[in-house]
Amino acid sequence: MVGQRPDEAPQAHEGPDVPPGEVGASSRGQDAAAKNSGRTDHNARWDELDASQQDNNDIVPLTRAEAEQIFGAQVSRPSRVTPFRVVAAQVVLSLVATLVWWLFYKQPANAALSAFLGGAICWFPGALFAARLKQLSRAGTVFNWMLGEAFKMGATIAMFVAIAFWYRDVQWIPLLVTYLIALKTYWIALAWR
Repeated sequence: MVGQRPDEAPQAHEGPDVPPGEVGASSRGQDAAAKNSGRTDHNARWDELDASQQDNNDIVPLTRAEAEQIFGAQVSRPSRVTPFRVVAAQVVLSLVATLVWWLFYKQPANAALSAFLGGAICWFPGALFAARLKQLSRAGTVFNWMLGEAFKMGATIAMFVAIAFWYRDVQWIPLLVTYLIALKTYWIALAWR
């Protein structure tokens, strides 16, 4: 545009006879004209698509025989991965990491204790959550699950804060590395099943 500063955005203009302030009124008039002239109304088209998809929501679950035919015989087998097994694996990995930090770090006592606390930040709230799941297994609702997850996250944050305030000799690298190792146990457990 001639005479326009580079930092100004160009204004929408419908045509040579429409002033810049009346763009909205003109476009509303064009929408009404488009409906009358037979052009497709996009909202009506989306409504039609939604209605047709609601008719196709008749999902039929697979029978056990069909699932075994598609996915194999192991689909019916119960999973060996339980919350308590995941927590046990987290404890074992935390202890192994604690031993490694004890053997190979400059200040072995502080590093080992920090590593153990980092692992405990992961597995202690997980153990509390697993115990809650076992206790509520008969009445397991989505709300109870979400409440348990919220408690688990709150306990994790509280443990990080408590360690930061009360353990002055904390070694953050061993703590965080061991926490991440214990946290990734879920992926190892899922791959192992």
